[in-house]
Amino acid sequence: MDAKRFELRSCWRDSISCLPDEVLSNILSLLPTTKQAASTCILSKRWRYLFTLVNNLYIDDSEKDDSETTTTTTTYLFPESFKSFVDATLSQTHPINKLSLRCHVGKDEDDPQKACVSGWITNVANRGARELDLRIKDKGIHYLPPRLFASETLVKLTIGTRLYLGTIPPNVSLPSLKTLFIDTVFFEYGDLCCVLLAGCPVLEELTVHHHNFSATPHTIASRTVKRLSVHYDSPIDVDNCSFMSFDLPKLVYLEYSHCALREYRQVSLESLVEAKLDLYPDRNAGERPDVTDLIMGMRNVDILHLSPVSVDVIYFYCWDGLPVFNNLVTLSMGGIKSKRGCKLLAYLLKQSPKLETLIIQDLNGYHRSVSMPLNKVKMLHILDYHGTALELKTFLQEFHCLVMVQLDITEAVEDSVQTKRDLMMLLGASLPSKCQFRVT
Repeated sequence: MDAKRFELRSCWRDSISCLPDEVLSNILSLLPTTKQAASTCILSKRWRYLFTLVNNLYIDDSEKDDSETTTTTTTYLFPESFKSFVDATLSQTHPINKLSLRCHVGKDEDDPQKACVSGWITNVANRGARELDLRIKDKGIHYLPPRLFASETLVKLTIGTRLYLGTIPPNVSLPSLKTLFIDTVFFEYGDLCCVLLAGCPVLEELTVHHHNFSATPHTIASRTVKRLSVHYDSPIDVDNCSFMSFDLPKLVYLEYSHCALREYRQVSLESLVEAKLDLYPDRNAGERPDVTDLIMGMRNVDILHLSPVSVDVIYFYCWDGLPVFNNLVTLSMGGIKSKRGCKLLAYLLKQSPKLETLIIQDLNGYHRSVSMPLNKVKMLHILDYHGTALELKTFLQEFHCLVMVQLDITEAVEDSVQTKRDLMMLLGASLPSKCQFRVT
C-alpha cells in the first residue's frame, strides 16, 4: 500500500513521466529537431532512450555542440559526434514516419561519410518511412541508395540541394509516392523523366526548382501528375537549355517561372484548368524567344494568371498570335500600365468569349487609343490603382456587363481617404445601378 501511495505521489509530481512511452515519443516528435528531443535524456533513467523511439526525425549536421568549431576544411564534412548521434537515434527497429536529413559529405566517391548517409537512408526506408526530406551537400557525385527507389511506403520525397546525382537504378518502383520535390538537382540524361518519374505510377504533385546550377531539366513528362510547379533561375545554363517540353496529359494546375525560350517542342496539357505564368526575357537565351507553342498548349485553361513581365514577353514573343481560350472564365494579369499591356488585354478579351472575372494589377492610367472589344466580364477587380478618376471612368466604360467592381488603391497615393471618397462617388455615378462596387 505504501509503495502504491509513493508511486501515485511521484506521478502527481511528474505527471508527464507517467505517460506511456508511445505517448512520450509522439510528444518528442513534435520538437523542431531530434537533437532537442535527445536533450531530454538527462532528465532521468526513464528518459534516457526515449528519444530513439520518435517516429519523426529532424536531423541537421549544422547543429554543432559548443565544443565543436567550424573551419573551412570541414565545411563539407560532418563531425564524428554527429555520426554517433545519428547511429544511436536509428538504433531501434520501430517504424519511422518521417526523416528530414540535412548534412554535408566529402566529394570523393569512396568517402566513408557517403556510406554512412546511404546506410541511414536505407535504415529508414526499411522501417516503412512515409516521408523523406533529403538535403545533402556534396561537391562530388552523389549516389542515393537503391533501397530508396524501391520503397513501397514512401508517399512524399524531397531531394536537394545543388546536388549532382549519380545514375538512378533502372528499376525504380515507388508505388505509393504522391508528392515529389526536386530542388536544384543534376540528373544524368533522361533519369528524371524516363527513370524516376516513370517509376512513380500514382504521382500527383511534382515541384522542380533549379537555381544557379547547371543541367536544367528541360523535359518533364508524367502520365499521372496533376499539379506541377516549375521555377527555374539558372542564367549560367540558359545557353544549354534553349527548349522546354511538357508532356502531362492529366495536369490540372501549372505554375511556371522561367525565361522565355526559343522553342517549346512539346506542350501536351489537355486537362489543364489553372496556369500561373512568370516568363521573363533573358539575353543569354541566344536566338529570339518564341512562346507561341507554350501559350497554344494552355488554350484549354479555365483560370490564367500572368505576371507583369509575362505580359511584355507574350506581347513581343508570341509570334503566331494567341489561340482562342474557349474555357477561360478568370484572367489575372499585371503590367497594364503600358500601352502594350492594354493591347494585350484587348487581344485576350477578344480571344476569350466566356471570360467573366478579370483581375488587373498595377493599372496606372488607361490609354484611350486602345479600345476593348465587346466582352462578358461581370466581375472586375483592380489592384494597386494609382491613375486618375477620369482614366478609371474611361476604362470602366469598356465593360457593359459588370455586376461587381472592387478597386484597391495603392498605398503610395497621398490622402488616400479623400481619394477613396472621390472614387466611390465616381463609381456610384458611372456604373449601372445593378452593379455593386467597393473601394479599399
